[in-house]
Amino acid sequence: MTDTDSLSEALKAISVSTELIEEELKPHLDTVLAALLEKTAVRELCIEAGLVKVLVPHLNSNNQEVLLNTGRAIGRICFDNSYQQEQLVQSGVIPRLVSIMREYPENDPLVNVCLLALCNLADMGSAREALTDLNVAEVLTFQLRRAPDAERRHVILEILSSLGESDTLKLQFAESGVPEALSEMIRGLRGGSDPHDLCSIKIASNLIVSLLLGDESMQKCFGEGSGLVYQDVLSWLQSSNTQLQLSGALAIANFARNDSNCVKMLDLGVVPYILTLLEQHVDEGDVSVQHAGLSALRNLAIPATNKVRMLEDGVTERIKTLLRSDMPPVQFKLLGALRMMVDGQEETALVLGKDSVLLSRVMEWCEAKDHAGVRGEASRLLAALIRHSRSSEVVQAVAKADGVRHLISMATSEHVIMQNEALVALAIASAIDIESMQEPFRGAELLPTLKKMLEDPVGAVEVKFSALGLICSLANSGEMKEDLNSVNMRESLSKLVDHSSSKLASQAQSVQAILSGTS
Repeated sequence: MTDTDSLSEALKAISVSTELIEEELKPHLDTVLAALLEKTAVRELCIEAGLVKVLVPHLNSNNQEVLLNTGRAIGRICFDNSYQQEQLVQSGVIPRLVSIMREYPENDPLVNVCLLALCNLADMGSAREALTDLNVAEVLTFQLRRAPDAERRHVILEILSSLGESDTLKLQFAESGVPEALSEMIRGLRGGSDPHDLCSIKIASNLIVSLLLGDESMQKCFGEGSGLVYQDVLSWLQSSNTQLQLSGALAIANFARNDSNCVKMLDLGVVPYILTLLEQHVDEGDVSVQHAGLSALRNLAIPATNKVRMLEDGVTERIKTLLRSDMPPVQFKLLGALRMMVDGQEETALVLGKDSVLLSRVMEWCEAKDHAGVRGEASRLLAALIRHSRSSEVVQAVAKADGVRHLISMATSEHVIMQNEALVALAIASAIDIESMQEPFRGAELLPTLKKMLEDPVGAVEVKFSALGLICSLANSGEMKEDLNSVNMRESLSKLVDHSSSKLASQAQSVQAILSGTS
């Protein structure tokens, strides 16, 4: 009998009868398996014979050998065939795979077949749906804890990563102790240099970070600062493994998504760990770690009470060591973190606003030709220093550092929020110390810029309103009032007096009166 004949015989025997007793079925399964291993064309024959549907009921067998061979045959036929995989899921294979692992958790070859099948199906929405009521997390964590080698670990981690994309399963994972099991696995592998173990650490720590994206799962792992996962994350920050440092910083940024967590973490002393980590990476360090560390610091600085404490704890001083970084992503995040620390904090804005080293570096970044993000954040920090300090010392320091032209340039940004921040900062600066401002204003042609802004037919109302606030501030200075009249600002104002926004029209009238000397 040729190979093809014996295969046809086996396919026929399996297809036509589910009555075969398992001893009779086994040789036919062996024949199919052997053929599948040798020739890829055999898959098509098996699919045409409708073998998958016929094989699925045999997954209910009590014979572990039959289960093993059936599982292997199904796996080989369906590998990389999305239509067959969908058919499998519809035929109810998912609950059966989970049950087999529950029933025979110590049978490694059989568990392996079930895990590989799940791994192939885990990306499918229908498979994830089928798993929601099966408490698959319990089965997977049990197998993760007893995984005999890196290969098994990786299959389980891959399944968990795919399934973790579902919000429902993400929460189930948190409630079933998946993050803790992953954390425990990382603890067992740390300190080694085996590339497979390092790969497991990377996948598991990334998975923990992604599980923390769900609010409920994040709170559970935080456990008011005493959660096992949170405690382990702190130790990652102090690890020599760059991947763990990165995941640690990203995890802290995720924990810092609400004020109470931020305050608690500051109480528990997380900030020095992050600062030490950042300092380790300043020169020739890992950009991703610095980026993540600064994201964490920025989030921690959101609650007002934390801002005050971070200034008292010298955070702004230590964070300034990163000013020498020449990596745009780090510069961008650093500027954002500093701006968050300054927000609403007069004292912090005063300290930073008078710092000539900081200002000089910020000026360089205001001119970052190839990085609009860095340029924008640098200008926004300048505006924030003036807005929140409202100090003549800061205004003079910014003027001396040649920062006024950058604020004027920012006032013409395409982003309304940036335009407003710049105009408000310039209005405050001119109200506090018009003497320091006059020359920079003239040099950067502020008044023609404002005139153009008021006359822009598609300009945002709130931007025009802020521009009027600045003009009003300028009109209180004799010299600037003359300059305003010399560019015929009143003509631009007269066009706004009938504006559909009554608030804007009224403000335009008031400024017009000041310029006419009738106010």
